[in-house]
Amino acid sequence: MRFDEITLKLNADPLIQSAIREDITSEDVSANSVMPAAMQGEVDLICKQDGIICGLLVFERVFKLLDEKTEVEFYVKDGDAVTKGQLMAKVRGDIRVLLGGERTALNYLQRMSGIATYTRSVADLLKGTKTKLLDTRKTTPNNRIFEKYAVTVGGGNNHRYNLSDGVLLKDNHIGAAGSVKRAIEMAKEYAPFVRKIEIEVETLEMVKEAVDAGADIIMLDNMTHEQMKEAIRIIDGKAEIEVSGNVTKENIERLTDLGVDYISSGALTHSAPILDISLKNLHAAEA
Repeated sequence: MRFDEITLKLNADPLIQSAIREDITSEDVSANSVMPAAMQGEVDLICKQDGIICGLLVFERVFKLLDEKTEVEFYVKDGDAVTKGQLMAKVRGDIRVLLGGERTALNYLQRMSGIATYTRSVADLLKGTKTKLLDTRKTTPNNRIFEKYAVTVGGGNNHRYNLSDGVLLKDNHIGAAGSVKRAIEMAKEYAPFVRKIEIEVETLEMVKEAVDAGADIIMLDNMTHEQMKEAIRIIDGKAEIEVSGNVTKENIERLTDLGVDYISSGALTHSAPILDISLKNLHAAEA
């Protein structure tokens, strides 16, 4: 997942506009009370804790959608390590726009930076191994494009973007099909040949069945360490291996000795705290 001007306009703008409308249904009563007419102003973007910054283009886009004349001068870029008290940007434009867009712009920036910061801390624990850190679809509704981008900025990798993006057969798919073997057979018959077939397994018997049925990727879900070691022996290079199941920064190191291809963690997006960031020192400026 990458962000550029085209991606923003095609995919993100409608979501950002919806977020702005959520915050301003008709007018910003507070801003219009103290600023009845247009006046140029400037405000500082300041980091209030150490972390990894992410979402600067989205932050800027909020103000640009309110008024294309708004100018943002950045002193950092996505992926940079930032520190408490650091001046990261100056925003210039109609004071009413600066006030009206403040919360929405910061909400995106804080959330995305929090995910990037948390992801970096987890990815650092996998340094020196061949294992790739993956996210999941456990994202905030209508914010997936922002949150998955933040994972990549933090040093993680994206699993499938949505249900149309790849085949992942989980417990309920297996239940619907009747067995691991049948689920894989049906997926191979239906899915385009360019799609890999991944299946989630919870027991060693399911591992054996998945290998025999020719799964491309086998996800070991919520297994004990000893079970995972035995599963890896059974798979014996016949499929790529992903490990999943309540993986967090606190427990991922116990998995590093396994040498699997992937470790996925929903916590990257659903449990990352925000990075505290503020717009401060708003004042009038020359036009």
